[in-house]
Formats: sequence, structure tokens, C-alpha cells
Amino acid sequence: MKKLVSIVFLCAMAMTAFAQDDDESPRDPKMLEKIEAARIAFITEELQLTPTESEKFWPIYREFVQKRRNIRWELRRISRASDDQKSDQEIVDRQLALKQQEVDLEKEYSDRLLKVISAQKLRAVPQAERKFRQMILEQIRKRRAERQR
Repeated sequence: MKKLVSIVFLCAMAMTAFAQDDDESPRDPKMLEKIEAARIAFITEELQLTPTESEKFWPIYREFVQKRRNIRWELRRISRASDDQKSDQEIVDRQLALKQQEVDLEKEYSDRLLKVISAQKLRAVPQAERKFRQMILEQIRKRRAERQR
């Protein structure tokens, strides 16, 4: 019960972060910290991680997410680039190489995470991430709708 109350509290803190004045940047480090803490609490609860699993899972998963984010950023950058010095074929080849890099990364980190949590829990991670994102987006929509009234 204590765990559930703390998760609800952290999620509420993340939601209130979106209620800040418009002059506050959405990239405010304090707000991002609150959201990240709520995300960790939410996913930990969704996966029903034990304290031991959680302690081992999060450092590995954070590392994976950061590396995946870097690859995806590079993919977006290449997709938007209109570099006249590179042929379309070179761009396509680079995009495919990055996608393969992302798959290889996922395989590597899946192996590492399976040493910490069960396959069932690992399979539930993307769904928990989507649920959290959806919850945050819904809260943003509500806040914007309230401001427009």
C-alpha cells in the first residue's frame, strides 16, 4: 500500500510539472527529474520489480535508453539532412546501418536484462513505457484544455 501511495504521489508530481506557467521551459531540469522519477516508479510498479531487481535493472535500462536515443537522434538528423555531398544511396545505406545498430543494441541489452529480470517482465517494458507516455500526454491535453477555457 505504501508503495502504491508513493507511486501515485510521484505521478501526481510529474503531472503538476505540466501545470507550470508558460514562461517555464518544458526542458526545465527540475521538471524533467520529476517526470523521470514518476516514470521509474510507474514502470517499477507495472513490472512488479522487486527491490533487488529494480536496483540492477535501472542502471542497465538507463544506459540502453540513452544509447537508443542517440541512434534515433542520428536517424532523424540524417532523414532531415539535405546534404548535397552525399548521394541518396549513401543516406539510405547510413539509415539502414543505424537501424541495424539499434537492433544489435536491443539484442545486447536484452541479454543483459534477462540476467536481472524474467523474460515476461522484459516483454512488458515497452508496454509500460507506452502507458506512462500516454498518461503524461493525456495530462498535457487536459492542462491545455483547461487553459483554453
